[in-house]
Amino acid sequence: MKVGLLFGSFNPIHIGHLIIANYMANHTTLDKVWLVVSPQNPLKKYGDLINTYDRLEMAKLATDNSTNIEVSGVELKMPQPSYTIDTLTHLKEKHPDHEFALIMGSDNLVTLHKWKNYRLILRDYRIFVYPRPGYENAELASNPSVTITMTPQMELSATFIRKSIAEKKNIQYFVPDAVLKFIESKGLYRV
Repeated sequence: MKVGLLFGSFNPIHIGHLIIANYMANHTTLDKVWLVVSPQNPLKKYGDLINTYDRLEMAKLATDNSTNIEVSGVELKMPQPSYTIDTLTHLKEKHPDHEFALIMGSDNLVTLHKWKNYRLILRDYRIFVYPRPGYENAELASNPSVTITMTPQMELSATFIRKSIAEKKNIQYFVPDAVLKFIESKGLYRV
């Protein structure tokens, strides 16, 4: 089985994440997409991340009815910070019957050379890239391991959603209904 891994903090998960995952699961050679909830991105500051288990739960709520999109908390049990190559190695050992690929935005492809053991990633894994405005000409885009997709673009970010919640603005339709209920029930992102 070909499994695409979409890593993220999902702080919170939103419709943009789900559009990317759905496109990759249904319009590429991938059979499934796993949303890998990352406790902490080693290239980003900790910032305003909420509890990892709340982020994991929201991702599960968002994908509850999906047949080919699943949620993985694999990085929660790994040493921190979590590096993609370590997670890939762990998953390959745990699921030798699966063929794993990465899913990333073109903005991440631009900084891939900063990742731990990025040459091994390029050598051993396929990378499916979705477009991000302003990052059309990544140097690694011509690498044979990289597939640039036509994933629909949406300028929606978790930062926008968190800011909207803090400003008491309506975020309906930006996140799935079950995620909205979870955020409201726990009073998340209210600052």
